[in-house]
Order: sequence, then structure tokens, then C-alpha cells
Amino acid sequence: MLSKTPRILNFDNSLLLQEQLVSGYSAHIVDLTRFSSDARMWMNRKTCQAISSALGPELKNAVTFLGSGDYHNVTSLLLEQFKEPLNLIVFDHHPDWDILPPKFGCGSWVSRALEQPNIKKIILLGISSQDISWPAIKSANLSGLKDNRIEIYPYEHEPTRVFLRRLAPNVSVRLTKKLFSTVINWNQLKNINPDNLIPQLLPRLEARKTYVSIDKDCLSADAACTNWEEGRMPLSMLLLLLGQIRGHLDIVGLDITGEYSQPGFSSIFKSLISRLDHPTGYNAKNKSPQQINSINQATNIAILKALESA
Repeated sequence: MLSKTPRILNFDNSLLLQEQLVSGYSAHIVDLTRFSSDARMWMNRKTCQAISSALGPELKNAVTFLGSGDYHNVTSLLLEQFKEPLNLIVFDHHPDWDILPPKFGCGSWVSRALEQPNIKKIILLGISSQDISWPAIKSANLSGLKDNRIEIYPYEHEPTRVFLRRLAPNVSVRLTKKLFSTVINWNQLKNINPDNLIPQLLPRLEARKTYVSIDKDCLSADAACTNWEEGRMPLSMLLLLLGQIRGHLDIVGLDITGEYSQPGFSSIFKSLISRLDHPTGYNAKNKSPQQINSINQATNIAILKALESA
């Protein structure tokens, strides 16, 4: 069961100005700003161990705010605190299932979660990025689709053709085989009645206990200001699905990323990769700090209220 007191892992100070969240909910703040550069986008094993040691097990059931989506890799450390069988449900604009280095990266943490035998099912919701298009999908952990270990439901995405790669059948997609390729036809959330999605998934879930990870970059521009490109899912759909998850399953942990913070690095190499990887256009770019703060805080509080009322 989720704790009533949220926790802020403060890597980038992006949440501290959200007074209604911090004070109104008496949020527990863990100062991790010393890892701001080392943990952003990816981290080495030493940084992983240091952050893990700062995560008190007594707060593992809290709703945990991580700041920018650049710190989504920290989710894998939060998941390691759970040993019981779990479902992992992820709302994100990106699938974060890359198989290329770095291992402890914000774009590969889902692949790392697949290595945990207690995580029985991973459900990815809301992806609309080009990460599931050719050629980016070449580095995707498509082996996770075998035996329906991963189910993926983009919010909106055209079919993807994958060349010279054998794909296992999966209940969440329709595969069309060609001579030298396979076309993945996605079941798009925009075409699915959201009232039916979670109930239809339930018979395929081996566990009842569930961890939920939300990256707000899956949301449309009116509901999130991030330093990544915005997605297309309406906030109302996310809240509806979250309420269904809360009603049918036991949410034992939940984290939220997708705040806005300007990337800053002590490493020249990381700074260069960040400039290449981050989009040049993003929703927060032309907004004042007050506007960014207001939009993101309103969405954060809406999520907390959905968890309270479900």
C-alpha cells in the first residue's frame, strides 16, 4: 500500500518551488544534489550504490518524485528494493528499453528491470516517440516481447517495419510478416476505450502487487513542461488509467519524473551527449519559470489526488 507522505529525491531543485506540493503534502525531501551531474542521463555503478544507500527502505512505498526525466534511471534502484513478485506499469513518451550502453541510463532502465526475476510483467503505456520507429528500434529490447513479458501500447504511432529480425508473437501488437521484414502494428491508446484496458490486462497479470512509473513527457503540452519533447496523451486518460490500476491492483510503489531542469554537467563528455540527445524544441522552452512551475505542480497534485480518491 502506498504511503500517504510523498518523497522528493532532490537531484535538480526542480520541485522545491512547488510550494503546494512540498508544504501542502508535507513531502519528505532527500537531498541528492551532490549526484546531480553524476546521475543525470546515466550513472556508473559507484553512483548507483551511493544513491541506493540513501534510499531508506522505510520509504519504499512512498510516491517518489525524481525531478527531470533525465533521472528516470533511478527507477531501477527503487525497484531493487522490492523482492516480491511485481507488475511494472510505465507511462512514458519513450520506451526506455534500449540494449546499448550505458547500462544504468535513463533510456535503458526498463531493460535493466527485465533482469529482475520478481518483475513478472512490464506494461508500457503512452509511447509516441520515434524510439519505436526504424532505425531506432534496432537497439530496442524486443526480446522482452517473448512470452508477453512486455506489453506495449503507444498512445499514437504509425506501424513500424523491422528488417532482418525475428520477432516473437505478442498479445499487445499485430505482426505482419514480409519477405525480409516484419511490420509491427501497434494497438494505439487513442483508438482503445480506456475504460476497458486495465480490466482486459488483469487475466494476464501473474502478480497483484504493482509498481507504477510516470514520466510526464508522455502527456500533451498543456499538462507537462519537460526538457524533452512532449507526448500526446491527455492528462484525463492518465488519471483514468491510474484510478483503474489503483482500483484493481495493489500499488506498492510509484515514481513521477518529467519536471523541467536545465541539464548541467561536470563532465564535458556528458554535456556533449546531452546536447545531441535532448531535443532542440521542447514545451518549456518559451515559458517562464512561473508558468513551468504552475503547470507541472498542477499535474503532480492531480496525480496525487487520483491516488487518494481511487
